[in-house]
Amino acid sequence: MAEAADSPIDRLWREYGQSFRDFDDLTLARWCSQTLGQLHGRSWRLSHPLVGAYRLAAQLAHDRQLWLKRLVNMPVGYLEADCCRAPLLPLFTRDIAESGLLCQHCGESAVSFDDIPDEGLRKSILEWTRLYEPVHQVAHWDDKQRKKSRDYDQAFEDAAQRAEELIAEAATTLVAPLLEHFPALIWEDQDECLEVRPENVSL
Repeated sequence: MAEAADSPIDRLWREYGQSFRDFDDLTLARWCSQTLGQLHGRSWRLSHPLVGAYRLAAQLAHDRQLWLKRLVNMPVGYLEADCCRAPLLPLFTRDIAESGLLCQHCGESAVSFDDIPDEGLRKSILEWTRLYEPVHQVAHWDDKQRKKSRDYDQAFEDAAQRAEELIAEAATTLVAPLLEHFPALIWEDQDECLEVRPENVSL
């Protein structure tokens, strides 16, 4: 039943992941460790092909509990995530104030918002989320709100354009300072509800 509900993109990513399922545990662990070394020292778009490949491998590694088996050493510079004990590779999303930074291995909150270092940075992130939330909510307006706007299509287009600006702003003003506290960081570069795609977000 769940299979039938999968979107075409879900099925495509499952196909992409098949190559990693053919890896034995040691090969997969080595690939993950080496790729984390390549990711080190930079912030990355969630849509980046290398990040996409790593996410597929990381989820499979989590399912096999490879990091608990300690088949390879933790990559230099990475700390162990409390949520699943894999190397900490956090994801910045628009829900950061509620969910914190998410783990790329298990999908849980890897760093709660209150545990993000630097109080000033947390205040800046909160201000950004206060600006972003009403923009995002335009995609979820009910019929009454849509009618009140008089021209919902234009309101949606304006919200999408503003979301593009705010996502780019977060990448440059919030993610960069966060990188001072983590060896690598990934940031969400789209808003599917507003139909903002990665190519719409210019830095």
